[in-house]
Amino acid sequence: MNLRGSCLAAGWYYRNPAEISRFLSEYSGAPGAAKAAIAPHAGWFYSGKIAARAAASLDRSADTVVIIGGHLAGGAMPVFALEDAVDSPLGYMEIDAELRDALYEKINGEEDRFPDNTVEVLVPMARFFFPKARLLWVRFPADRSSFEHGKALAAAAKDLGRNVAVLGSTDLTHYGQNFGFTPKGGGLNALRWMREVNDRNFIDAVESGDPAAVLEKAKADHSSCSAGAVTGAMGFAAAERAGSARLLEYGTSADAENSEEPPASFVGYASFVFG
Repeated sequence: MNLRGSCLAAGWYYRNPAEISRFLSEYSGAPGAAKAAIAPHAGWFYSGKIAARAAASLDRSADTVVIIGGHLAGGAMPVFALEDAVDSPLGYMEIDAELRDALYEKINGEEDRFPDNTVEVLVPMARFFFPKARLLWVRFPADRSSFEHGKALAAAAKDLGRNVAVLGSTDLTHYGQNFGFTPKGGGLNALRWMREVNDRNFIDAVESGDPAAVLEKAKADHSSCSAGAVTGAMGFAAAERAGSARLLEYGTSADAENSEEPPASFVGYASFVFG
């Protein structure tokens, strides 16, 4: 078996199955029924609980969990994991090669040869909440094509009779000197602006259901690192008539660090569910 292994250091997420179970078990009773959701993809210390709410909201009867990652610029080709399975601390998840190939024929793409966190940090959650499901690992570019790719995914799943659940993956504003983005200086005022203005505007765009607004805000405001993953999930949800997105939870890396003064750099996180 050709197995895709981890590329991330141990600190990104727990590697001990018992720790993963303890971390995620409080969400096990969530009434998972949604066709699509959006989750952040930072280390679990920072955004794991926010991401878990999104993953737990998905329809637990799904045959295949599709995690749509990002970190691809507009104009790039979609990239797919072409391995047979993806490893996780809870055991591997088999790749749904039939669905992958059906989607590949509709939208074209390339092999995902690069280390990237946008999918990997969510795989253990998918394995925990969907122990019998297969996985599709794909990343979409930050342009309008990704909305159409999401609709193509829905069509491919329908052609094969698959019950698919989709989890789009993005973090929000990356603020501070570490990221070269400091329009409001530093300190509490900058953190408040990120929360109440910059990230809020992106959240409003997602909830509006307008993929053009999502891409515009992400580009103009630097408020999403993986807007193509968001619009891909939106396209799938639209094709499935799954309803509009609504915010489940919002937080920042500064909240996780829980210090009196905000750090020099911080990131916003949000989870959404469709329907």
